[in-house]
Amino acid sequence: MDFNMKKLASDAGVFFTRAVQFTEEKLGQAEKTELDAHFENLLVRADNTKNWTEKILRQTEVLLQPNPSARVEEFLYEKLDRKVPSRVTNGELLAQYMTEAANDFGPTSPYGKTLIKVGETERRLGGAERDFIHSSSINFLNPLRNFLEGDWRTISKERRILQNRRLDLDACKARLKKAKAAEAKAALWSDEVEKAEHELRVAQTEFDRQAEVTRLLLEGISSTHVNHLRCLHEFAEAQTTYYAQCYQYMLDLQKQLGNSRGEMLPGTFVGNAESVSPPPDNASPTVAAAASSVAGPAVPTIPVVPTAVGAPGSAPSVEALNASDVKPPASGTRKARVLYDYEAADSSELSLLSDEMITVYSLPGMDPDWLVGERGNQKGKVPVTYLELLS
Repeated sequence: MDFNMKKLASDAGVFFTRAVQFTEEKLGQAEKTELDAHFENLLVRADNTKNWTEKILRQTEVLLQPNPSARVEEFLYEKLDRKVPSRVTNGELLAQYMTEAANDFGPTSPYGKTLIKVGETERRLGGAERDFIHSSSINFLNPLRNFLEGDWRTISKERRILQNRRLDLDACKARLKKAKAAEAKAALWSDEVEKAEHELRVAQTEFDRQAEVTRLLLEGISSTHVNHLRCLHEFAEAQTTYYAQCYQYMLDLQKQLGNSRGEMLPGTFVGNAESVSPPPDNASPTVAAAASSVAGPAVPTIPVVPTAVGAPGSAPSVEALNASDVKPPASGTRKARVLYDYEAADSSELSLLSDEMITVYSLPGMDPDWLVGERGNQKGKVPVTYLELLS
């Protein structure tokens, strides 16, 4: 009991001494032992590594699981050391709804058949997403967490010990300085000075030893960077595989829909394996031009071709006219630059080539999503979203 009481009293005394030393340093009333420049650089590099690793980890978690409630649930399961329950992806849930809808509407109807095909693709996309999340969690997120919860905690612990050793060292320096000043005034015996010198040597040895331990740990940050670099490559490869699978699945779906378009309502889909999706109908010519300039390799899609249906008594639309018989208006023609290749769906339309210049104009009663385009002796309807109208 006496031993424990003495130890507690000793610990309290050490804590008080360190607190006094720290306070005096902050107030500029005591000298502080400075670490060398190399050591300070190691500390800054370690802190930056920790801070950026935390940010990258958190944002990657958001990328893989946007639902914050689901992330909290997964975090709790991990802390309880329990297996996270399997969760249906959004694509798989959409596939389930589409399949059930097809069975309700009739799986042999054009709409039902298409729902089944699209639903199967969504199921495959959901499965690819699940594999991507699983691979990224193991090969990228876990190593980052292990660093923060393992190596960084060890570094932080040793840095705290080093800070205490430095405070003890500086307190011993201060005591020795006071002892020598008192000795000069004959207020203390020389053995007090010797005692202070001995305490200083011990404190200096402990500080140097702890500084070396901490320095070695901080230099290990370079190995951490190498490990995180390897994990980053694996994360990028997992993303590449995931998006390549998604791209291939959508290509397969496009082919299926293109092959079965004859079974659908006229004008619903036009399969075109060499065209790209146009910008939204309400996009301005400037936005459309920008989209064209930054677009990479064309990704095959299934553009929706608007079909105007004239109401009874309304003016006849251009769709009902023979394009070759249409005469351009006396005024109102404009030049337009073609943004994307377009393959005419029938003889009333005009095929387009990217970057070519054509003359366009509109006619009364015409669908606003379409214009009449002319190229030499050729004439036909063209979609507005494939054009940049010039003044």
